[in-house]
Amino acid sequence: MTDAPDGTPTPSPVQPGGSAGSHREASPRRVRVAILTVSDTRTPETDTSGQFLRAEIEAQGHEVVAYRVVKDDAVQIRTALVAFTREATVVISSGGTGITGRDVTVPVVESLITKPIPGFGELFRMLSYQQVGGAAMLSRAVAGLVRGAVVFAMPGSLNAVQTAWNGILKDELGHLAFEVERHGQPGVLLPPTQPVAEPHPASPPMPGAGGGVAAGLGRHKKGGGL
Repeated sequence: MTDAPDGTPTPSPVQPGGSAGSHREASPRRVRVAILTVSDTRTPETDTSGQFLRAEIEAQGHEVVAYRVVKDDAVQIRTALVAFTREATVVISSGGTGITGRDVTVPVVESLITKPIPGFGELFRMLSYQQVGGAAMLSRAVAGLVRGAVVFAMPGSLNAVQTAWNGILKDELGHLAFEVERHGQPGVLLPPTQPVAEPHPASPPMPGAGGGVAAGLGRHKKGGGL
């Protein structure tokens, strides 16, 4: 606190960015990202949403480690997501988040999530409401941690993907990676490291062992039969 000229206490100025700002400064500049498009009709050649995401992610200096288009099928979606969470720190899925009979992405993602991130869906619907009004309620966009990776599931239209990317994700990938990895995640095991074997001085063979190849035949007597 500081005092104004009349002696009235005034609050100290807030440092811009706060802890979030310092975390962003410590965040990795290159994040491993996987892209999943869920659609019965799109192909890699016609997937404008996936193409947009790939171009934007790489333009930010991040690495797209995997990309796939799968049908609106729960088994295919789950298989792809599980594989992607082993390769990437951030997984972005588009498509299958509505309420039609073929929209099954959300229940699959929710079944895998260990830590929900409800703020993503809330922010996405808020931004969508400004564009499409009440129809924004039909989106079930969702996000959360899965196997130590952050998974975002959003609608498949190019406009929706652009809204989520430009309005929420574009400047937060490094921050997300930092938060996920800085304390580790319960149940997520790091690959074991192989200890370097210390050299040991050669020991003389035990009496009767014979050394060399014979040492491996300890139960057979020299010169004896089988």
